[in-house]
Amino acid sequence: MRQAESVILVVFEGVGQESLKSGSMPVFSRLVKEGSVTWSATAVKPALRLPTMASLLMGLPVEKHGVTWDSFDFARGYPRPPTVFDYLDLSGGKDSAIFFMDESLYQLAKPEPYTDYQMCGPMKPECSTATVVGYIRDYFRKATSGHGYGHAILSLPHFLVVHLPEAARAGQANGWNSRAYKDALRTVDSAMGSILELYRELGLIEQTAVFVTALNGRGAAKASANGAGVPHVPWIAWGAGIKAGKVIQQPVSILDTGATVLRALGLETHTEWESRAVEEIFVGPRSAGTDMSSDLDPHAR
Repeated sequence: MRQAESVILVVFEGVGQESLKSGSMPVFSRLVKEGSVTWSATAVKPALRLPTMASLLMGLPVEKHGVTWDSFDFARGYPRPPTVFDYLDLSGGKDSAIFFMDESLYQLAKPEPYTDYQMCGPMKPECSTATVVGYIRDYFRKATSGHGYGHAILSLPHFLVVHLPEAARAGQANGWNSRAYKDALRTVDSAMGSILELYRELGLIEQTAVFVTALNGRGAAKASANGAGVPHVPWIAWGAGIKAGKVIQQPVSILDTGATVLRALGLETHTEWESRAVEEIFVGPRSAGTDMSSDLDPHAR
């Protein structure tokens, strides 16, 4: 199987192994069946949206990146540690596009010449999972035009991140066994399917690796800094270069997502990052000479 040339990362909330039992997530179920999976990846503490997403993107535990709050605070500015987007640019000149569905995540949206962000959330009544899928389709249409229409990136991104929190919101508001929760699972699963279909339409799916994880699992309540335990979340890999039907044996942390994305793209980093590639999911060994950081001008386009 060929090495990935692009990567999609879908970040759910309120989704776990039990979520599949309702039959509302056929796309996710197929990725689980055909890919590499663990249901016990460790998240972080406090188990809040903003700290957990910060750890996922920065490959650092909360005590090192310092993001402990859970709402956008303009006065705090952007976190100092580099993110997976920085490492993608420095290692191989790879561009990223990020679609977040919560205003708190503005805290992580550092302006970068190699990254495009699009944001919506509860403060915008028109925002929905379908709205975000529409944003992505529109973005890809403009990116393939060769003009960009004001975006930082003038072509398709190598790395697409999509945050879909609707299931957790429905579960917390209506109950985890409610019809609303099952409908939300169906909605986010359909959204993921639409994104994969977009890649198929563009002839990219055969060279794309897909990673799916969650900031918290089914039934998860917002935890305080003094809450008990570190939550476990699903972590699935599927697609180009990924083993099929694989149950992951090694311990996995949500922090490992960034390094594994780089590994999927054939890149390497040499940093103090605490993210480590989940090596056992890959079909072939790491290629020699994958570190391009010394040979490539990170700002050349």
